[in-house]
Amino acid sequence: MKKFLKKRWYLILIILIIGFFIYRNQTTVQGKIETYKIKKEDLRETLSLSGKIEADEKVNLKFQTSGRLAWVGVKEGDAVKKYQMIATLDQRDLKNRMQKYLNTFASARNTFEQTKVENWNEQFDISETVRKAAEQTLKNNQFSLENTVLDVEYQNLSLEYANLWTPIEGIVTHVSAPFPGVNITPAGAEFDIVNPKTLYFSVTAEQSDVIKLEEGMVGDIILDSYPDETYQGKLYYVSFAPKDGETGTVYELRLNLDDKIKKLPLKLGMTGDLDFALREITDVISVPTRFIKKDSKGNFVQIIKDNSKEKRYIKLGQEIDGKVEIKFGVTSGEVIYD
Repeated sequence: MKKFLKKRWYLILIILIIGFFIYRNQTTVQGKIETYKIKKEDLRETLSLSGKIEADEKVNLKFQTSGRLAWVGVKEGDAVKKYQMIATLDQRDLKNRMQKYLNTFASARNTFEQTKVENWNEQFDISETVRKAAEQTLKNNQFSLENTVLDVEYQNLSLEYANLWTPIEGIVTHVSAPFPGVNITPAGAEFDIVNPKTLYFSVTAEQSDVIKLEEGMVGDIILDSYPDETYQGKLYYVSFAPKDGETGTVYELRLNLDDKIKKLPLKLGMTGDLDFALREITDVISVPTRFIKKDSKGNFVQIIKDNSKEKRYIKLGQEIDGKVEIKFGVTSGEVIYD
């Protein structure tokens, strides 16, 4: 064996040298460069936005005048019907004022009738000067009577404003003054009511993104409270003017909620993410754009085949989300490098 190795040492050396170059070439091709295995896949361009649950019908109710809170008929969590009375102010002072104005009106009416009898009677022949004076007296009394009517109407409005009712049905979400007997200002007693039947998903989109959207598009919604489920919403409103209070120029989008999500115990203000599919092509061969090269003949990719490099010209299709569809030139399973 030793004699054999001594006589053929040069063969062993040649084998070792060849093995070294093969290993170095393989390492250079596959170890120091980035590769990608071509495959068929679905390409989808999406627009991702963040938003929250809002309601079309929600109100913040306050008394128009100050006064003593006499009755509170709701508490947080109560369901209320449309036009239901929810609170009242003490009306004793208002009713006394109303009676006073009614008495003043009656007195002014009597004075007007008496003045009319005393100063205006067509049966008597009176001079023109006396007639004009009588007409002026009647006009002044007419103005006084009309003022008393306005006082009565104003006081009647004050009585109406002492009652607070809800213009929508829904759930009471906030009551700032739950106990009667306290004196309040118009801003001192607030009642918030939300109609859960009118919930929608609200998001904002940048001006460069909103032009890609139109009413009727369907998006996938994932709520932070239910991260394992995907729901759908249909876009029904795209604002024409930018949304106030935002740092940039953004526009509000509103989406109806599907029946599946409506069954959840949703709460106002719940946050989530929304994905719109802007473009989609299925079952196509594609590669990342960074692997596409170009020369005077056209677009090509560099393929690794049997530890060697091959330049392959290709025809490109659509580019979606960082990947390019390849019409022909390569097949699924081949490996390309950058």
